[in-house]
Amino acid sequence: MTDHAPDHRPDPAMLAKAETLTEALPYLQRYAGETFVIKYGGHAMGDPALARNFAEDIVLLKQVGINPVVVHGGGPQIGAMLERVGVESKFVDGLRVTTKETAEIAEMVLSGAINKELVSWIGRAGGSAIGISGKDGGFVRAAKLRRTARDPDSNIERIIDLGFVGEPKHVDRGVVDTISASGMIPVIAPIGVDGDGHTYNINADTMAGAVASALRAARLFLLTDVAGVLDKEGELLTDLDPTKIEALSKDGTIKGGMIPKLETCVNAVTKGVDAAVVLDGRIPHAMLLEIFTSQGAGTLIRDDFEAVE
Repeated sequence: MTDHAPDHRPDPAMLAKAETLTEALPYLQRYAGETFVIKYGGHAMGDPALARNFAEDIVLLKQVGINPVVVHGGGPQIGAMLERVGVESKFVDGLRVTTKETAEIAEMVLSGAINKELVSWIGRAGGSAIGISGKDGGFVRAAKLRRTARDPDSNIERIIDLGFVGEPKHVDRGVVDTISASGMIPVIAPIGVDGDGHTYNINADTMAGAVASALRAARLFLLTDVAGVLDKEGELLTDLDPTKIEALSKDGTIKGGMIPKLETCVNAVTKGVDAAVVLDGRIPHAMLLEIFTSQGAGTLIRDDFEAVE
């Protein structure tokens, strides 16, 4: 009778985990010391499990030598608070008109409740975060957003007054650099201030793009409620550049809320950001899949793919 040595072969699932770590190694080496700007918003913000996953991912990035910078939104939460206090929201062409009263409530929700909740999630995941807005340290100088719309009957352009809705005009990267260098993770509320001290609510995608450009980030991530940019058959488009985006916009493939998101991405990658990514924030650890695997998880936008290849 032959004695057989006990079977000490590792569990296939454990081997798969080890292979995943090996696959991640070149990406860890490539991005060490780089800055990633992540816009966090959408339905993922309202799901505690996804919020916990997001915080864990952010802490992991910091732990492996990447400098994550979080910019968060909060449109639904602002709407809920306005309804609770009896302030009626007025929209023009889908954009909320922000009165002085609305701006004060928006700042309370964004810089207060949401910002500090995210800081708390990151703390529970083992990280150290500090919450700021564009008003802190003169971080983001804003200006009133100017929008126009063409009247379909007269074909005359008219100015849309959105009130205290702004856009970033200058970002002082020194504020974020100081926070990141101290070992902490910046969590930024999309609020800015102009030279006269007026407070402006800024679209979170726009804020993230401006911050990423100022920091010359390696990646700008826009977490959304869709898989990424889809073609007319609903299939994911994994790689885009400004020329392709323009063509897809003209033929109607890119439409609706994806248009301003991609405008933000194009603006960022033409102003020093290596690449931008649109991906589904509802998928647990989607950002890690995009960063540390060859397959990725969303739509990657570069200024010039041929120059990279």
